[in-house]
Amino acid sequence: MNDRYTAAGVAAAVAAGRRLGLPADRPEILAFGANVLVRLGPAVARVPATTLITRPDTEYRLACDVAISTFLAERDVPVVEPWEDPGPHVVDGLPVTLWRFTRHDPGYRFTPAEVGVLLSDLHEALRDYPGELPVDPVTELHRALEVFRDELPADRLRALADELVLDGPAQPLHGDAHAGNLLATPDGPRWLDFEDTWLGPIGWDLACLARSPRIDGNAAVAAYAGPVPDLTPFLRLRSLQSVWWLFSVARRFPERRDEARAALAEALNTLPPVEDR
Repeated sequence: MNDRYTAAGVAAAVAAGRRLGLPADRPEILAFGANVLVRLGPAVARVPATTLITRPDTEYRLACDVAISTFLAERDVPVVEPWEDPGPHVVDGLPVTLWRFTRHDPGYRFTPAEVGVLLSDLHEALRDYPGELPVDPVTELHRALEVFRDELPADRLRALADELVLDGPAQPLHGDAHAGNLLATPDGPRWLDFEDTWLGPIGWDLACLARSPRIDGNAAVAAYAGPVPDLTPFLRLRSLQSVWWLFSVARRFPERRDEARAALAEALNTLPPVEDR
């Protein structure tokens, strides 16, 4: 795939790599979804792609990803570690972060029990994180509705989001805590991708885990080592988030518009009417 987001991401990765003395003559594209991931020898460059459509704060979010990962790595929490000079480095207006290339088995499937326990351990380690964090998913949903105001029933979705009550003590979260953000490495499991982090109730991460497509998410939540709140409002917000995300993907890849519209129809059919809440 060589759309303009991928092409710009690879160019920025290569330029950042050369600036830092990394081998950049043969960049290897590892992914080109939410972010473009480019291997440059011992490092992997991460450049925003689809996230640019609705996020005005991609540089800040990638900086938070680096800061949290550094904080956790220094405490021997199993995460993919940032590179020596991780950035973000801004190249042609695009933020680039750098990470240690980490060999892993992409076909490995963690058991629900493994993921549930690993998430509870991660939450315990994150509670001491002192840094500032990005906005919550409700605020981001409002931003996305402005971007897609001609394609989505903005008033209905905004009302649904505003009426959700996300109860529970707030703490730093992973923000996208599904099994796909765990790598099976020779040294054991490693969390990655903290750019969706925010300060909120653990119910959000547990809802992300429950909706994980790679494992039995409900079984993983049952293995979580701690009290599990009512996930209903968090699951509803996750459904709304999935809708605007798929519309972001479809704006970049028009062939996926039917998928986005189907997700919207499903969400509107399963979420309760505003007047009943």
